[in-house]
Amino acid sequence: MSLDTIPRTAYNEDHDAFRETVRRFMKEEVAPNADKWDEDKIVPKELWPKAGELGMLCPTVPEEYGGLGLDFGYNSIVNEEAAYYGGSPLGFSLQSDIVVNYLVQYGSEEQKQKWLPRLVSGETITAIAMTEPGIGSDLQSMQTTAKKDGNHYVLNGSKTYITNGQNADLVLVCAKTNPDAEKAWQGISIILVEADREGFERGRNLDKIGMDAADTSELFFNDVRVPMTNCLGEEGHGFIYLMSELPQERLSIAVSAQASAQKAFDLTVEFVKERKAFGKPVFNFQNTRFVLADLKTKLQVGWAHLDWAMNRHYEKKLTNEEGAAAKLWHTDLQWEIMDACLQLHGGAGYMNEYPIAKAWRAARVTRIFGGTNEIMKELIGRSL
Repeated sequence: MSLDTIPRTAYNEDHDAFRETVRRFMKEEVAPNADKWDEDKIVPKELWPKAGELGMLCPTVPEEYGGLGLDFGYNSIVNEEAAYYGGSPLGFSLQSDIVVNYLVQYGSEEQKQKWLPRLVSGETITAIAMTEPGIGSDLQSMQTTAKKDGNHYVLNGSKTYITNGQNADLVLVCAKTNPDAEKAWQGISIILVEADREGFERGRNLDKIGMDAADTSELFFNDVRVPMTNCLGEEGHGFIYLMSELPQERLSIAVSAQASAQKAFDLTVEFVKERKAFGKPVFNFQNTRFVLADLKTKLQVGWAHLDWAMNRHYEKKLTNEEGAAAKLWHTDLQWEIMDACLQLHGGAGYMNEYPIAKAWRAARVTRIFGGTNEIMKELIGRSL
């Protein structure tokens, strides 16, 4: 099976040519090393410049800052191919789909000139530090502060569950620059913190139940001094900036979820045609075919909806509620398909040596990160 066999409306011939390059990279550079990276609990930094050379990192960055100035479809192709052929979480989507947008939209000219070319080339790896121990993603309750001292901020606090935390050279840190603001969200700013700053420390590379190669860390800030020019955009506007970029972040999650669900389905169709029970292939049982028929139908609907959402995003019309709905539906679908496909593998599905087991474990977190699916329902419900 191949993603090429699925009719799509969100891509053109240029997208298709780019996909061939990305697929070759995933098959040659990523897939053969995926198991080792899982064991190491990290993807080597050397992979990033290789991806950068092929235009796979931050393809939407304007040309004047070293990018290709392309549309979000190119990001999506990287996400789809990584989910389908790569077999390893790479951390690219955090940089390309989330972090870089903050710099493009809200960074000063100096910040753009300094950082964007490095993000595009893979010379610099980024992370964004929002979540804190004990309060989860409730940004308004964050305890990390950035207090002014002359022409510097002094950061103190801790963050957790930070993707790319071990590899990151630059961290976008959400901190309170005005703890006394009338409304908590009004006092939040985003501060750029270079990883070589004194007082910045990486904690553990956290042990997860899935996505083993994705380094996920605790980060600590102990009197970390950074110049006030490292504030991204306007002081106190951080919460607004974060909320404005959520539709693309959640669409990105939906893209990867859909592609990984398709991969699980395709693997399972192949498996049940080979696995035998009571002297015949499992595929020959009506229940197997009915389950697969149901899943295939839902995947077909999923691809159509995903293209609708992507085309909306191209036109800058995708709303917060639509982005939330995409994240909710596609990650719920991903889990339904993963669980059904594992069941059809029988006992083999519970063995880590089979790809479905790894995919099943990795899928569990997608209903949590980017905002839990319960929060997605709340956001959608508020718009009714």
